[in-house]
Amino acid sequence: MAKFIQFLDKYFGVFLITGLIMGLINPFYSSILMPMLKPFLMVTLFLVFLKTDVALVFQKMKNYRQVIFFTFIYMIAIPVLFFLAIQPFNRELAVGILLLTAMPAGTASPALTDIAKGNTALSTSIVIITSVIAPVTVPLLFWGLMIGDLSVNSWFIFRDLALLIFLPMAASQLIKRYFPGIIIKSSHLFTSINVLLLAVMVYAIIGSQRDTILNNPVKILWQTGLLYIVFILLHLIGFFMGYKEDRKGKIATAIGAAYMNNAMAIVLAAIYFSPSILVLMVLSEIPWNTMLVPFRKIMNTSIFPRNFSNR
Repeated sequence: MAKFIQFLDKYFGVFLITGLIMGLINPFYSSILMPMLKPFLMVTLFLVFLKTDVALVFQKMKNYRQVIFFTFIYMIAIPVLFFLAIQPFNRELAVGILLLTAMPAGTASPALTDIAKGNTALSTSIVIITSVIAPVTVPLLFWGLMIGDLSVNSWFIFRDLALLIFLPMAASQLIKRYFPGIIIKSSHLFTSINVLLLAVMVYAIIGSQRDTILNNPVKILWQTGLLYIVFILLHLIGFFMGYKEDRKGKIATAIGAAYMNNAMAIVLAAIYFSPSILVLMVLSEIPWNTMLVPFRKIMNTSIFPRNFSNR
C-alpha cells in the first residue's frame, strides 16, 4: 500500500492522462459520473482543508493590497488581455478564451497546489477571493466588452460556491478539532485520494464530449495547441504575480492563474454559448490535466530550489 501511495504521488500525471485517454476510448460511464462532479470536488477540497491551517488562509486575506492586486490580475487583466490579443483573428475563439480565463481559480487548485508542493493556504485564499468576486466580474467583462447579454444568476453561483468551498472547509475544521488523532494517522493518504478523484473527473468530462472531439480532428488539434500556449502564458503570468512570495507561494499563484474553474466554464458554455465554445471549454481539460506534471518538475529543478525566495 505504501509503495502504491508513493507511486501516486510521484507519477500523478500518469493517472490524470489515463483518465483523459479512457474518456476518449470508452466514455460509457461518463454520463453516470457527470452529475457527481460537484460532490467529487467537495471531497477533494475537504481533504485539502484537512491538511491546511484555515487560520493562515484568513490571515492571507487580511492583506487587502494583495487581495486587490490578485483579484484585478486574475479576474480582469488576464481575461481582457487574452481577449484583445485573439479577437482580431477569431472573435468566437476570443469569446471562448475570455470565458475560460474569466473563471475563478478552480476549486481543485488547492489539491493541485498540494500535489505540486506549494502553499495550499495561499491557494485556498485565492480560490475564495476569486470565487466570491466572479459573479460580479464575469457579467461585467462581457458587458464591458460588448459581447451580448450574459444573464448569469449570481445567487445560483454563490449557492454553488458555498457548497463547494465553505461546506468542506467547515466540515474539515470540525473533524480536525474533534478527531485530530485520526487525521494525523491518515493524512498521508489525502493527496493520493485526490489524484484518483481528479482522474475520475477528467474521464467524465472528456467522455461527455468524446464524439465531437474525435469527429473534428484538425480543428481540435489546432485549438488544443492554442490552449497549450494560453496555459503556458498563464503559468508564467501567475508565477511572476507572486514575486513577493517564496517558492511555495509562487507555485500557488501560478496554479491559481492557470488552473481556473473550467468545470464552471463548461456549465456556463452549455447554457449561454454556442456548441463550438462548449467544445473549447471541454478541450481545456487537456492542458489543464497534463501541464501540472512538467510544471512540478520545473519547479523542483535546481533553477528553483526549495528555499527559493525573493525576500
